[in-house]
Amino acid sequence: MPIDLQDTITATASPPGASLRGIVRISGPETRQLLAGMFTTPPDTGDWHSATLPRRWPGTLRISAFCQPLPAALFFWPTQRSYTGQTMAELHLPGSEPVLEGVLEELCRRGARLARRGEFTMRAFLNGRMDLLQAEAVHGVIQAADHDELQRALGQLGGGITGNLRMLRTDLIGLLGDLEAGLDFVDEDIEFVSNEEIRRRLGAALQLIQSLVSDAASRLPAGHRRRIVLAGLPNAGKSTLFNRLTGSQRAIVSPTAGTTRDYVSTPVILGNFTVDLVDTAGWEDTADSILSRAQEFRQEQIDAADLIVWCRAADLPTEQRAAESQLHRQLQNRGFDLLTVKTRSDLETTATPAPAEDIAISAATGAGLTALTERLVRALERGNQARSELLGTSAVRCRESLQRAHTCLSQALQAAVDRRGDELISLELRQTLRELQIVLGEVYTDDLLDHIFSHFCIGK
Repeated sequence: MPIDLQDTITATASPPGASLRGIVRISGPETRQLLAGMFTTPPDTGDWHSATLPRRWPGTLRISAFCQPLPAALFFWPTQRSYTGQTMAELHLPGSEPVLEGVLEELCRRGARLARRGEFTMRAFLNGRMDLLQAEAVHGVIQAADHDELQRALGQLGGGITGNLRMLRTDLIGLLGDLEAGLDFVDEDIEFVSNEEIRRRLGAALQLIQSLVSDAASRLPAGHRRRIVLAGLPNAGKSTLFNRLTGSQRAIVSPTAGTTRDYVSTPVILGNFTVDLVDTAGWEDTADSILSRAQEFRQEQIDAADLIVWCRAADLPTEQRAAESQLHRQLQNRGFDLLTVKTRSDLETTATPAPAEDIAISAATGAGLTALTERLVRALERGNQARSELLGTSAVRCRESLQRAHTCLSQALQAAVDRRGDELISLELRQTLRELQIVLGEVYTDDLLDHIFSHFCIGK
């Protein structure tokens, strides 16, 4: 979408619906003039029109739609050190929809226009107040589905990843300068940087990019919850456990094996995490078309799982144990994150203890459920430690650029090891720097910005 930074824009910045406080945001070169005929302060508070520093001003707002002035507070940023990099203001008003709509109508009548989706943050990006990774983090904060996602978004918004990438880019520019200076004096045998130093710096750069490539490959967009899937043989207590963990009766429970023929999913809060808990059909071979479809659904959920809770009934008949163990090993061999639970422990008929890695529970009595919940939280936290602070939305955009940067650095390092010439290393470094510019948003297209900011809500 074409953006004219000389337009003065306005939008409601608070959530829709009645509330104690509503916020109308204005940004652009005419902000001060637009508000001059609307907002007044008490005589003893000073003149907000001549303010040179950001400040909150109490006062009243007069608009043509209402016969009485409205109590309001003006938060005014008169310089370019605002969120958008322009003169900017926020009107804090009673959180009534008619009031907020009336204020927007008055501002538009005086010359402002309604902001498009994400336009305030886009202006912040275009005016150099934040880079593209930080702009994407604004959306991540708004869309965060749990505490973990929020912390990751705040970390990216704070510039953690940006700082590391900018330091890397600065170092690679310095290295490129040393290499090309050496090429200018190649006939005089002057060495500006040793081969050992080149390999050390390229190795450090490659390590950082490798970590981002690995994380980008596994991240999902912000707002996607992780998935815990309950799996096991038919009649292993999966549905009973699902109902206990969700506090509902969504899954049908029956002593008859094969009752669950579809998967059931619901969000569950575990510690600081909100996850999708999924109950699936029992694992069995069948020629029945309906049961076959249930097995396909189960496999789809297994493949999409972040964590599989394998339910092993304590009263499992002896003739089924070998087949159950084989299925369990198959999941382990495929590399799934697997947590094994011995269900229906109240029905156990032997004194054989569960393996150390198993958790003995009884969904019927509640025994062991606290320990299971703690293990699930630890597993989710362990999964977090393997992930960087890179948001899923950023990972999707940057994945190919990071992979190309990784390839270029790998080739540059190999060229240094093989001593194939500084000119080849310089060529790979230049392409690496180009890819880092794309990641940081220093190189972009209008279509890319449209795609990113069109997902924002209006007013952000």
